[in-house]
Amino acid sequence: METTVRLQDKVVRVELSSGAERALAARNTPLLAEMELYFSCLIRKRVRFHDDAEDTGTMVNDRLRVRFRPVMSRACSMEDADGAPPPLTDFPIAKPEAYTPHWLRIDYRNGEWQGEFGFS
Repeated sequence: METTVRLQDKVVRVELSSGAERALAARNTPLLAEMELYFSCLIRKRVRFHDDAEDTGTMVNDRLRVRFRPVMSRACSMEDADGAPPPLTDFPIAKPEAYTPHWLRIDYRNGEWQGEFGFS
């Protein structure tokens, strides 16, 4: 299935695999797919999936919500790299629409949600 949603005044194409559609249909509560753009020493893209997404994100349908969240680490130091993930904070972007992804793909394989997002 393919559809679009509007985030930050930008159209984002959302593609669901057949496995993702089946897994969403079996849910009782909405799933939140969070597109995280992580600014630190390097830039990383990750899709995080959260249960209990009742009041967050933009509705794609009654079982799926999406949101875009730019974040940054509080520090960028090798001395702080003890194996634990660094503490994150929201990254205040002056023009978030410039960084909002163009597409999001969601799959469900082997009991795990998988996602990727990108820019055209």
